[in-house]
Amino acid sequence: MSSETANILEVEHLSKRFGGLVAVKDIGFTLKPGEILGLIGPNGSGKSTVMKLVMGIERPNTGKVVIDGTDVAGWPTAKIAHQGIGIVFQHSRPLHRQTVLENIKLALLPDSLLRLVADPSVEERARAIAKRVGLEAVLDRLPSTLPFADLRRIEMAKALAREPKVVLVDEPFAGLTPREVADFSALIHGFREEGRAVLLVDHNVKSVAALVDRALAMYLGEKIAEGTAEQVTRNERVREVYMGGEIVSHARPELAREAGEALLHIEDLSVRYGKAQALHKVSLDVHEGEFVAVVGLNGAGKTTLFNAISGLLGYEGKINWHTGELSGRSVAQIARDGIVQCPETRELFGYMSVRENMELGGAHLEDGEREKQMAWLLGLFPVLQQRQRQAANTLSGGEQQMLAIARALMMKPRLLILDEPTLGLAPVILDQLSQALHKLRDTTPITVLLGEQNVTFALPHSDRIYVLEHGQIAWVGKPDAFGKEMGEAYL
Repeated sequence: MSSETANILEVEHLSKRFGGLVAVKDIGFTLKPGEILGLIGPNGSGKSTVMKLVMGIERPNTGKVVIDGTDVAGWPTAKIAHQGIGIVFQHSRPLHRQTVLENIKLALLPDSLLRLVADPSVEERARAIAKRVGLEAVLDRLPSTLPFADLRRIEMAKALAREPKVVLVDEPFAGLTPREVADFSALIHGFREEGRAVLLVDHNVKSVAALVDRALAMYLGEKIAEGTAEQVTRNERVREVYMGGEIVSHARPELAREAGEALLHIEDLSVRYGKAQALHKVSLDVHEGEFVAVVGLNGAGKTTLFNAISGLLGYEGKINWHTGELSGRSVAQIARDGIVQCPETRELFGYMSVRENMELGGAHLEDGEREKQMAWLLGLFPVLQQRQRQAANTLSGGEQQMLAIARALMMKPRLLILDEPTLGLAPVILDQLSQALHKLRDTTPITVLLGEQNVTFALPHSDRIYVLEHGQIAWVGKPDAFGKEMGEAYL
């Protein structure tokens, strides 16, 4: 591709507000025919909103979206599609009563009500598109009978039916196995060979980096880096956003609890959401008194893993607690047996006070034991001592996180599962939370399973690390080995 080739897509000063929230701020980029641009960033950084603004699904507050010389910003989606932009949605939306071939043929039909009969060449074109995306063997099947990857291929086929000059692809690798990721990467590479420009949106940096000519990293609606994939992934600000800062560990050399039977043993755990594979043959152990971290980017499968342990999801494989297999037990039975999860969504009772929320967590305790546990936790989280009578929904995000952890600890768990406790927290709150976890780790016998994207928060609080990628364990080791063996590869 010549550097002198004219841009097919130019996005300038694009901004979008939802009330007082600035979702996208002054974003700009260009795309040439046959070029692939990767838009990366953690969940909530504004990537998908940019895609919706380009496609007309959302209207920008300011900015331009110029396709082949025409500014289409704010146009209806159908009109933008006619101008030459197609989109492959993350979530498949086929017509379930129609076959694969019929779904593709419908995408090829003219929009005009005056032309309801398909041109005789439509079926031939539909079959050619199906072959292009790998669906030629399932043309007569209904979508409900297809695996998840084939449903995504239908979305690709529908996007190609309009012969787009620019293809927008949203989270193409979500829910796919490594083999399917390779297949879809080859399909997207094929767009380049056909001269189409591609805007690829994904939080999985590795998969995107292997495909793109350039990458643009976003965080909280703003551009933080742009360049080649290697330049962007090595950018200090990008690494800070994804990993949280400098990698350090805080070893406990006296801990020698890995020998013998594990308190929690997980073997070949697999979970699906419908046809999407969320976890594939995950195995891990947690021993008495350990702090074990499961780190991975958003969408890696951490929450799915924890929800399976807590009895919230069905699964294949084995989850053995020290009292036996967890399969068939209710969520309440698992919690009563000592596994308590503090979810990333916190799930506080907003109109109840701090103290009332904590008392609910300790409702099963005798009065004296409950008060003793309450006093210990208010000492562990001093800010909650000051806010005892305050309604939970009036607390800051960091204070709510501390309350959610304190309420879970009121249950006196043998294993505490913490899911993304640092999500959205300011640095000063992170420090307070870090101090509390260090105290918990160093002065109590509790066992903790910590799920985090923020590696630099997880490592100082962990005895062992599991790295989860695409629903599979990619690395296991001690925190002090992470930087040397996995740090560069994490992104």
